[in-house]
Amino acid sequence: MRIKTMIVPVLVMAMGCILLVSAPDTYAARQINPQNKVNVTPRGDDRHAAALQEEVRHQLVMLPYYSVFDWLQAEVQPDGAVTLMGEVTRPTTKDDAEHRLKGLEGLTRLTNKVEVLPLSPMDDQLRLALYRAIFSYNSPLFRYATQSVPPIHIIVKNGNVTLKGIVADQGDSDLAYIKASQVPNIFNVKNELQVEGKTDERISSPQFPSYTRGG
Repeated sequence: MRIKTMIVPVLVMAMGCILLVSAPDTYAARQINPQNKVNVTPRGDDRHAAALQEEVRHQLVMLPYYSVFDWLQAEVQPDGAVTLMGEVTRPTTKDDAEHRLKGLEGLTRLTNKVEVLPLSPMDDQLRLALYRAIFSYNSPLFRYATQSVPPIHIIVKNGNVTLKGIVADQGDSDLAYIKASQVPNIFNVKNELQVEGKTDERISSPQFPSYTRGG
């Protein structure tokens, strides 16, 4: 069965992203930057599933404190079953996501597989260091931080880093990986950034042309 995914942006003021570069701690960074993207994967072409998909998308993008350090995605099946997945820094983000989806018309079953990333002062320091390294003023990637929808997510777990999202070209993807790899005290960096126009089938966003990703 082919799977289609929608990556949906959440608007954020550009000034918030600029302030984050100089934020004194990661908690402040989480407060300033409630933007980014939510993946919603519909399975099948059923009209009811499509309507549920859109409502799931709407509810998830309205979550407070969903930040550049979080990643959410939801798989919507034709029978109305929804599976939430991803990684978040705050337990309340996971709980809020589930709470917002419960009771949606057409939802038959909700499975919450969102992982709450472990509390770690070192990971918090790495998140801020990574943000500053990737989006520094003198970096070509700074333009992403000033967009209303910054497309790069930085997921940190026990010193391991995963970059997720969409960038304009392969050079930006490589540069983000290089800058992340240069941050001290990181064990591993995994680059899952996709390039606009070269993404796997399944990505659709108002920012970019529609793509499909086999699955």
